[in-house]
Amino acid sequence: MLLKGKKALILGVANERSLAWGIAQQFKSEGAELAFTYVGDAIKKRLDPLAAEIGSNLVLPCDVSSDESIKNLFTEIKNKWGTFDILVHSVAFANKDELQGRFVNTTRDGFKLAMDISAYSLIGVAREALPLMNSGGSIITLSYLGATKVVQNYNMMGVAKAALEASVRYLAWDLGAQNIRVNAISAGPVKTLAAAGIKGFRSILDSVGQLSALKRNITNEDVGKSALYLASDLSSGVTGEIHFVDAGFNTGALRTPEAPSTENPT
Repeated sequence: MLLKGKKALILGVANERSLAWGIAQQFKSEGAELAFTYVGDAIKKRLDPLAAEIGSNLVLPCDVSSDESIKNLFTEIKNKWGTFDILVHSVAFANKDELQGRFVNTTRDGFKLAMDISAYSLIGVAREALPLMNSGGSIITLSYLGATKVVQNYNMMGVAKAALEASVRYLAWDLGAQNIRVNAISAGPVKTLAAAGIKGFRSILDSVGQLSALKRNITNEDVGKSALYLASDLSSGVTGEIHFVDAGFNTGALRTPEAPSTENPT
């Protein structure tokens, strides 16, 4: 089993559709012991039965906008586990008003909030996690194509994801001397709770399903399998990378949907 004897802390499971939940399922199937975080009672109510389903009784509060809350989280992890091996950061937020219309209308407060929750939080949790992480450990975060390409209505979140990806590279160099790897998965669109806040998401999902190289959308299971690779020793020489899991959509340029062929292959 790829993760037998490993301990993984996962931030960002909101419900069973979450990319982080797909990651948790893959980790569990390969022997990892899991802990989860939540912010707010509503998330906790959904997370508790999922954690129980996967055999975890370690569900801890963490508001990544608070340094004190982050410190408290890792104090609890130290008390329960001592050390651990894998950190999954699947946390992002922007006000709904910043995810529609013209990007030029982004507000100062909206910019600060999105950057704090979606980008700075990776730095904050990595700093507190570092003293507890075993050599050979892995930090994984979640990004999206909007970090490098303009995606309609992704707006402020695209800028925050760009900052997140830059942070991955800088953290990889900082933490590499301690044999801790830092990578990101740039996932294709999936119907998650977070995606519901993006205006026109259904159209984005349909377009990627038609125009990706694999002619389909991805699933949280696809993301989980790639996270498993990045968390395990199979990727022992990989750090500072943005790994695309989007059915090949990012590799293309201008495309149009093609009508199904009526010819038999030869």
